[in-house]
Amino acid sequence: MGKLDVAVVGGCGHVGLPLGLAFASRGLRTAAFDTNQASVDKVGSGVMPFDEPGAPQVLREVLEQGSFTATSDPKILSEAESVVVVIGTPIDKHLNPEALDVPRQVTKLGPYLIDGQLLVLRSTLYPGVTAMVERQLAQQARRIDVAFCPERIAEGKAMVELFSLPQLVSGRTAEIRSRAARLFRHLTDEIVELMPEEAELAKLFTNTWRYIKFATANQLFMIANDFGLDYSKIRQALAHDYPRAQDLPSAGLAAGPCLLKDTMQLAAFNNNQFTLGHSAMLINEGLPLYTVARLEERFDLSQLTVGILGMAFKAESDDIRSSLSYRLKRILAFKAKQVLCTDPYVAIDPDLLPLEQVLEQSDLLVIGAPHGVYREIQTALPVVDLTNLRGRGSLV
Repeated sequence: MGKLDVAVVGGCGHVGLPLGLAFASRGLRTAAFDTNQASVDKVGSGVMPFDEPGAPQVLREVLEQGSFTATSDPKILSEAESVVVVIGTPIDKHLNPEALDVPRQVTKLGPYLIDGQLLVLRSTLYPGVTAMVERQLAQQARRIDVAFCPERIAEGKAMVELFSLPQLVSGRTAEIRSRAARLFRHLTDEIVELMPEEAELAKLFTNTWRYIKFATANQLFMIANDFGLDYSKIRQALAHDYPRAQDLPSAGLAAGPCLLKDTMQLAAFNNNQFTLGHSAMLINEGLPLYTVARLEERFDLSQLTVGILGMAFKAESDDIRSSLSYRLKRILAFKAKQVLCTDPYVAIDPDLLPLEQVLEQSDLLVIGAPHGVYREIQTALPVVDLTNLRGRGSLV
């Protein structure tokens, strides 16, 4: 131990890679360990495996400086003072959290961990998982400090927010919290200390609150829309120079790899007594079906080709994980004559077509991910624009 300051497990993913680059850019000797060899090879050659503004230049710089390396060899973990594990708690197909997933992964890493290291759990955890990992290591007579320091970044803003947002740091003892704080002060000056269970809930509360806010907007959109009124116009009016309404979002497909997952984890933690969270899930996950049902009232979809513009889960992103644009596609595939899809950022879906072809061959357009490129498209076709990206209303 000692050749590296920090090793990031899952270090070539959407959360781990920006974190590793941020540490390396601040002079820490950093390694990104990942089992995805294709991603490791890309990163090692100076190529980002996904879009993240600001990251490509930093990657090239830290590789040239020799402060950053990417590898699929787990032996690298033994050389690090601190090991950051960017492996979260997934949910299964029944929306139940796989609470044992992180402890299992830590067990696999066990042979490569060294007594005296700081082990930082980074992604979302089911409450109690930090304590479970602590017990697991103690039962093995391992002297490893365990901290939970949840990531707080938004995709597309990682290389800014890693340095600007306060960092939540938790550990069972003041010494562990101090040790974790020293690591993250390389990135940000402001540290907020919590106990592990508090930090676990803080992370879940954050994503659940965002998910509920989106659900509120989508429910209000449906109410206005059912009465033939434009939610976006009403929203703009009520928020105009009125600070208490500034955080009311636009309507839109609320998806991605975290918000639904973390809301369902919180529900499970509370013995599924989370009416607000479950209601938010029904609203947000039901928006594609609601949209298609409204379209059926206006059009004979069986005779129309529908084009979906944007398949990523959010604007200006190439990430399609849990994207509701694909749910919309599946529903329309059953209802419409044909469904054509396009996205300027997504490269891993071979079925996507160029925008020009979708515009030419479609009878009706639906904006899925509100990428800026769609704001000024010139078309005489009807356009369903839930977020009011084009400024022409959000009525369906």
